[in-house]
Amino acid sequence: MPESCCANASALLFGRNTYEHITAHWPTARADEIAYKMNHLPKLAFSGTLDKVEWNNSTPVKGDYAEEVLKLKQPDGKGDLVILGSAMLASHSLQYGLVDEYRVILNPVRLGEGKPLFPDIQKKINLKLTHTKPLASGVILLHYERTEK
Repeated sequence: MPESCCANASALLFGRNTYEHITAHWPTARADEIAYKMNHLPKLAFSGTLDKVEWNNSTPVKGDYAEEVLKLKQPDGKGDLVILGSAMLASHSLQYGLVDEYRVILNPVRLGEGKPLFPDIQKKINLKLTHTKPLASGVILLHYERTEK
């Protein structure tokens, strides 16, 4: 995971599937800057079925996720709320206007059938590509901002 995804993060947001998947790796990952952020930043796990979480600084959220995200957004703009993976959470957040910037990590590897990038989008959302950053690994980081048209 490129460091620039979490460099300014104040909290990490996950859907249940992603949360459960990554908790198998990060708590025991080799210590580096990314592992430090993953293990020490506040984490919210959005799920209607997840009752408890055990990963450091994690909180389960069962209520209205849009309301929870709006509570977390800081009026001074300091600190990013970062959704890693969690396609449904990201899709709904985008649809309800909660996303200011989208950073898509394009990794040219075929892993299986996968899921759509933005599942369940009900209306057209205009995004503008503002920056690309190729990484030495062959991965490309794409920065998008929401535009109004």
